[in-house]
Amino acid sequence: MTGVVEGEATFLEQLQAFEGRQVGPTSRAPEPVNTAMIRHWVEAVGDENPVYLDPDAAKASLHGEIIAPPVMLQAWTMQGLKRKRTAGSAQDELMELLDSAGFTSVVATNCEQEYFRDLHPGDHLSVTSTIESVSPEKQTALGTGHFVTTRQTFTDDAGEMVATMLFRILKYSPAKSGQEATKKPSRPRPGITRDNAFWWEGVQAGKLLIQRCGGCGTLRHPPRPMCPRCQSLGWDTVESSGRGVVYSFVVSHYPQVPAFDYPLAIGLIELEEGTRLVSNVIDVDPVDVHVGMPVEVVFEAVDGAFTLPLFRPSAADHRRKASEA
Repeated sequence: MTGVVEGEATFLEQLQAFEGRQVGPTSRAPEPVNTAMIRHWVEAVGDENPVYLDPDAAKASLHGEIIAPPVMLQAWTMQGLKRKRTAGSAQDELMELLDSAGFTSVVATNCEQEYFRDLHPGDHLSVTSTIESVSPEKQTALGTGHFVTTRQTFTDDAGEMVATMLFRILKYSPAKSGQEATKKPSRPRPGITRDNAFWWEGVQAGKLLIQRCGGCGTLRHPPRPMCPRCQSLGWDTVESSGRGVVYSFVVSHYPQVPAFDYPLAIGLIELEEGTRLVSNVIDVDPVDVHVGMPVEVVFEAVDGAFTLPLFRPSAADHRRKASEA
């Protein structure tokens, strides 16, 4: 193997020997597909497509009956925090081998799902996981590591394959810190597509633009090519006031990505117009961030080049608290 020493080639061969091995036994979902879980899901993500909960609308659609949102796929077979792990599984062995070589940190990188048919209430799924591939050593902004891809195959009780999912993680050795640290890497850039390019162009101009359906007037975010309510493909935009409240949040401490400062407050912001977006909450001690906190947008250039919409505590709320004090 050109350019690779014998020891490294041997380690890669050890890693890739896991390819094709099944990760434990096939697991059956705790519950069949059901409307209660569908309701929780669509309310959480704000998806108002009637084919998920309205029997009449679903019957009149091309589906003929209620369907589950396709992206719920993995939720049906999740075992929860108290699941029983299979000791000595191929995945555990692979992770231990990577850990022993210094690749002790992990981060999920991407997920690809392919659907072969719709899921309906009553379908009971099982999932089989297989190690698809282990990459050669890669250099990333997080550090040096290996990408591990797992393929999950979902079947119903008749054995029919209904979907597959490729799930990829990076097992890596964190970049060095202190005097050995390299220059702080640039913040990751967003994926810009034809569907969301207008939004990012607005952000660079200091505007929060919300997509508005040209058929029924429904506002939606993130941008999509079709309205989930009336299926119209026409749309325009309205400019948000930039004011809102923290609908939900998390304060991230670990694993630390070198491009960010920690602890990192990440909020789900509900704008005055009703749509929600995810962004960082800044100019406040993370311990003081709370649900319902009034916030306002501020446009900041990161790395001196790329502008992002971030949220800080509302100036009006600050003044109100000061007057009450």
